[in-house]
Amino acid sequence: MAKLSQDDLLAQFEEMTLIELSEFVKAFEEKFDVTAAAPAAVVAAAPGAPGAAAPAEEEQDEFDVVLTGAGDKKIQVIKVVRELTSLGLKEAKDLVDGTPKPVLEKVNKEQAEKAAESLKGAGASVEVK
Repeated sequence: MAKLSQDDLLAQFEEMTLIELSEFVKAFEEKFDVTAAAPAAVVAAAPGAPGAAAPAEEEQDEFDVVLTGAGDKKIQVIKVVRELTSLGLKEAKDLVDGTPKPVLEKVNKEQAEKAAESLKGAGASVEVK
């Protein structure tokens, strides 16, 4: 079998459907015990690439709840932090004392809003990012 140049291989890939190309990639990965990087990740990583700004415009689906201040009712805030997390008393107290600190990270919008309301109800100041 004659060795194909890179241009010849690319010409062959151009003629393939997406399904055929996907099957080829799977077979290639199995044959050589490797994994192919997602093409979207390469485009998004390139600075100034036309498609790089598109993911930032999508609706955010993960939120962080950040405690910015404990307020006057510090003990109530510590209790709420313990309810929202699996932290012990000392860890929750350290978190409240070390504000600003994230209480919850990468949670859905509904959970972030509920947590923020609970913390505000206890007298804390909170940001949802």
